[in-house]
Amino acid sequence: QVQLVESGGGLVQAGGSLRLSCAASGRTVSYYPMGWFRQAPGKEREIVAAISRSGGRTYYADSVKGRFTISRDNAKNTVYLQMNSLKPVDTAVYYCAARIAYFDYYYTSGYDKWGQGTQVTVSS
Repeated sequence: QVQLVESGGGLVQAGGSLRLSCAASGRTVSYYPMGWFRQAPGKEREIVAAISRSGGRTYYADSVKGRFTISRDNAKNTVYLQMNSLKPVDTAVYYCAARIAYFDYYYTSGYDKWGQGTQVTVSS
């Protein structure tokens, strides 16, 4: 079983950048496709980005495409979300998640292992 811990959130001005990290323990993260999700107050949780086990395939929600980059370092058991050109609408709790999958592909649903989340607040 894998445990996930996010870090790197905080308060940033619009136009700024943050890099979120998701450190895995208990089992190597290379077994899992990974995703980053976010949930703003009063809204449903939504997927932001996803990455295949090898890192060769990635997915981005339209709202973050061109601004966010998901990556992974399987040797360090860590997945990252680089967030640039942040906007106030990006304010949310960000979660990383893992799931089992047979294929080396990205997935936008079916995640069953979650971190505790990290708050990102973007001021205008």
